[in-house]
Amino acid sequence: MSLTQNKGILYIVATPIGHLGDITFRAVDTLKNVSLIAAEDTRQTRKLLNHYDLSTPMMSYFEHNRLAQIPKIIRRLASGESVAIVSDAGTPGISDPAYRLIREAIDENIRVESIPGASASISALVSSGLLTDRFLFEGFLPPKKGRKTRLENLKDETATIILYESPYRLVKTLTQCEEMFGNRPAVVARELTKMFEEIKRGTLSELISYFSQSKPKGECVILIGKNKENVYFK
Repeated sequence: MSLTQNKGILYIVATPIGHLGDITFRAVDTLKNVSLIAAEDTRQTRKLLNHYDLSTPMMSYFEHNRLAQIPKIIRRLASGESVAIVSDAGTPGISDPAYRLIREAIDENIRVESIPGASASISALVSSGLLTDRFLFEGFLPPKKGRKTRLENLKDETATIILYESPYRLVKTLTQCEEMFGNRPAVVARELTKMFEEIKRGTLSELISYFSQSKPKGECVILIGKNKENVYFK
């Protein structure tokens, strides 16, 4: 079925992961001209809108209210209004509930457009020094049950592995990775693009030792090198 011409467009708009300057002209223009912004955290998005002097109306859209909000957003799109979906930071749909809205819009034959921009996983990868020809994004591991099973499924993987992790579980995850993968080269990137950005390179055991003594703050990206990689960072 072809897209209906009088329907609106759902824009997937990437926003900064830290530094407010890391947004495209097209993204700002899109946020200015849509009828509505569906924001994972309206308080966070308000800071961005204020910085660029934008007054577009917002509604809250996150994991725990998605069942109620998706039909409302789809109705507005179907009536001809265009809507932008934004996450707290970075590209929507990556480890957040935006994909559920996107899937519903596609099912309803509503046009979906991506406005590309910042992504913590890609920013960390290209800064890591690990191989970038093949990489596997695993997102967040389950907080409790299922963590070891997920890691076990990756133990023979030769691509660079990318994980997201809370600072409170960072050492636990690094330790489990070393137990499962051995002492591979690895990188932890945190607070990317912010004042206290840190990219720490070493082996898994070195990173465990470092972050056991220096408690991390901010969301973290863990990158683990291939099994037989012979580069060990200093």
